[in-house]
Amino acid sequence: MPSRNVLKILMVSSEAVPFAKSGGLADMVGSLAKHLAGLGHDVKMLIPAYRGVDYTREESINVSVNVGFRTENTVCGRTTLAGSNVSVYLLEHPYFTERKGIYGNEEEEFFADNAKRFALLSRAAFSLLRAIDWKPDVIHSHDWPTALVPVYLRTLERNQGFEGTISLFTIHNIGYQGIFSLHDLHYTRLRLKDVCLEKGEHLEQLNFLRGGIRCADYVSTVSPQYAREIRTTRFGHGLEAELEKRREDLFGILNGIDAEIWNPETDSYLPLNYSKTSLEKKLQVKTILQEESGLSVDPGIPLIGIVSRLVEQKGFRELCGPGETALKDILDRGDCQIVILGTGEKWCEEVLRSLAAEYENLRVRIGFDEKLAHMIEGGSDFFLMPSRYEPCGLNQMYSLRYGTVPIVRRTGGLADTVISREEDPARENGFLFEEITGEAIRSAVAEAVRIYREEPDRILRMRMNGMSEDFSWNHSAERYVELYRYGLRRGRHPDTEESFDIQA
Repeated sequence: MPSRNVLKILMVSSEAVPFAKSGGLADMVGSLAKHLAGLGHDVKMLIPAYRGVDYTREESINVSVNVGFRTENTVCGRTTLAGSNVSVYLLEHPYFTERKGIYGNEEEEFFADNAKRFALLSRAAFSLLRAIDWKPDVIHSHDWPTALVPVYLRTLERNQGFEGTISLFTIHNIGYQGIFSLHDLHYTRLRLKDVCLEKGEHLEQLNFLRGGIRCADYVSTVSPQYAREIRTTRFGHGLEAELEKRREDLFGILNGIDAEIWNPETDSYLPLNYSKTSLEKKLQVKTILQEESGLSVDPGIPLIGIVSRLVEQKGFRELCGPGETALKDILDRGDCQIVILGTGEKWCEEVLRSLAAEYENLRVRIGFDEKLAHMIEGGSDFFLMPSRYEPCGLNQMYSLRYGTVPIVRRTGGLADTVISREEDPARENGFLFEEITGEAIRSAVAEAVRIYREEPDRILRMRMNGMSEDFSWNHSAERYVELYRYGLRRGRHPDTEESFDIQA
């Protein structure tokens, strides 16, 4: 363990803002790296140089990576993460530079060679570190694309100068595991049992995520509740047994939000800025949102916002899927308005378009619109998130910061951030429901609308409580530093002959 206060941290990820993004992983990695550096730590990052990524090259480093039956001679371009002193290394290889897309594209939803692409990225981390002669205290990798980083550290790289380095592997969504054919094993140069999916007594497929869970010194996920949930059959997606074995080394740290971008006092997308002491301006934002969305302008009717991927995980099957009438029933009551922004599964987009054409109190925008997303957070009275599961969730935290009361299912990060009256009347900031059913969604919305009309002072307290919470990355980054230091004090996860013995 280093005696100095400054930690040397390498982030390895398949995506990071502002270079490449497909979801919340990119936001987390970019923000965490920046805030760790802001705390005074020495942070570097490795990501792929995907086609179309535009960056200012400050240096080129030749990197030779041993994979498959050959050595891949690659180049890492170095740049600096804007607003920080984080050095970002972008791995240039035809696997990344000669096609569009991160994991797939319109022609190929999931690239057939993803196992090779991300095994190369994971092994390249160690080649890069040797090339720049920099030995980190912690290598922090994220989700299945870089799950082999801790596997390599535990196996092929463990006696190659990284004896004092620990690995932290963060699971952002356990539903995506990186499952591949056994034919891809040779490219990784790893042993079968380090990256396999067990089905009974048979070893049938490679599972990158499973390998990361088994081999990482420490494992984290993006909320305390999700860390508990993924150890259960209901949420573990087949890896609950592996996670239960690692329960002493498994931690949940809530993601933060970018408090500069998501701040109602300074948000440039809002026509008026407001704070806890000027909530009357929020009502004016609501009026403008109603006007711009084509809803009838009525400050007295509760406005419910949704900004989401339109997929089953987010609860849309229960909200408006085949045979489900929850959304229609809510609209039929006529006592609220709903505005929805998002894109996703075709069936869901078609159903929502059809409902919007039928109901005057529903407006739907298919696609993504950054300004409208901010307007919905700022102008809505409530924000609905009926997720089947939600590892962390960001929109409920945006909503709380904007004084928009969340209506959410009690799962994952939603349960960690939204506080019901039953839990703590003094800190109540939202509405939670337990079951993922259409009836549960209907009942929760009806209760929120009733409280809005009958107990306005309670709604005001909920708004104020939410706006008083601190969900900034400063707090989350400090938690990660605590975990890094804890891991360095405890040392590396002990090897076992059965799990980690490898071939030369």
